[in-house]
Amino acid sequence: MPKAGLVSLGCPKNLVDSEVMLGLLRANGYEITPRAEDADVLIVNTCSFIAPAQEESTAAILEMAELKRKGRARRLIVAGCLVERYGNEIREQIPEVDAVIGTGEVEKILAAIRDDPGPSGEPRADSARRLPDYLYHEATPRLLATPRHTAYLKINEGCDHPCSFCIIPQLRGRFRSRRPESVVREAESLARAGVRELTLVGQDTTAYGVDLGLSDGLPGLLERLAAIDELFWIRFLYCYPNRVTTRLLDTIAAHPKLARYLDIPFQHASRGVLARMRRGSHAGAFLELVERIRRIVPGVSLRTTLIVGFPGETEADFGELCEFVRAAEFDWLGVFGYSDEETAASHDLPGKVEPEIIQARRDTLMALQRKIVARQLRARVGTQVRVLLDGPARDADWLWEGRLEGMAPDIDGKVYLTEFPGDEQPQPGRLARARILRVADYDLVARVEGFLDAPRPPAPLPLVTTGGVLRVLG
Repeated sequence: MPKAGLVSLGCPKNLVDSEVMLGLLRANGYEITPRAEDADVLIVNTCSFIAPAQEESTAAILEMAELKRKGRARRLIVAGCLVERYGNEIREQIPEVDAVIGTGEVEKILAAIRDDPGPSGEPRADSARRLPDYLYHEATPRLLATPRHTAYLKINEGCDHPCSFCIIPQLRGRFRSRRPESVVREAESLARAGVRELTLVGQDTTAYGVDLGLSDGLPGLLERLAAIDELFWIRFLYCYPNRVTTRLLDTIAAHPKLARYLDIPFQHASRGVLARMRRGSHAGAFLELVERIRRIVPGVSLRTTLIVGFPGETEADFGELCEFVRAAEFDWLGVFGYSDEETAASHDLPGKVEPEIIQARRDTLMALQRKIVARQLRARVGTQVRVLLDGPARDADWLWEGRLEGMAPDIDGKVYLTEFPGDEQPQPGRLARARILRVADYDLVARVEGFLDAPRPPAPLPLVTTGGVLRVLG
């Protein structure tokens, strides 16, 4: 049986693409191996959103190319976002690469490996290529790269927003939604196989169903998913601010299985900067939205991402952004320094900010957020909470890791669990009742006082784990 190894980089949306490729390989007789030196086929699924991601992707390709030169691998395939931008260059400059497949060619992974005509034929002509239009469905083979109890579920692909800093429409194509029935059937299948937490992803999940003519597509989908018995939590990432409707908030508030958690990338707060970003709005409107969310969904956790150093950003603009963060008191915050991508509309804007100023502003904003998070987490000490167990800690097997409802996998803080009641053994995917003991930076330390569900036998779910046969870099 031939063996395949895959390196996946980038966001959860890219990880789902990797899982689809792994599923197709597994369904067609390939063994998935954790050891790149044992692989007959090596695959690198790349990210190209900003410059650091491109550098990481290039380094991974070169590393796998070196392994191919020295080892048993006979095919090296490069997939994903970097191919959409530099497919020809990859083939020309790295001769060890046998084929490239873009984000809309995921289902062609077998053809690429077998050297069939198509993705591995003539060099890509970027000027003539068609925008990606692929969407997987519930019958597409998929091999999970997440722990058994949690999974990402992509509900839409591509984007139609005109944000001037973003090249996602170039990499992923026009916005397109999966059919609700397809999403629900896949969610039911995952739940039967042992998944207890679903995280819905898409470039803009709040636009789900618009292209299908659905009114309130996301709330309607969430209501159907909340009826799946086996699931504990359902969350969704990447909300566009002006699509967070009262209907959506009412739906979250009405269903206990819908995590009280919203990820809304506001990107900035200055009216002028937001106008140049082609996003519009301003800090006042955003703060009104934050207040409305917290009023309708009590106890909600809010996450956002912001960009500092956008062309033309002044000290006054940055000061307004800092005031916005102080006023909003987000539970979780990510800050990115502006990346000047040559194919983005913002590349041509005047007023570029010096890199050292961008870094200083990022550091300032993160220091401000650290104080906010510390205060919020200290307020939880002594309280009783629900914790979803993820498994033993990576660097201390006597500790277990878990998460609160307001902590999304891989991007937010964790709960470290030091004690369990009686002789009952912890099990990944169980829901525990725990008491918060103390704060550890962005994380919490707690003891388990009981369980809210019964142990379950492992379900026959074919999967791989991030610490094992699939290497995930993000």
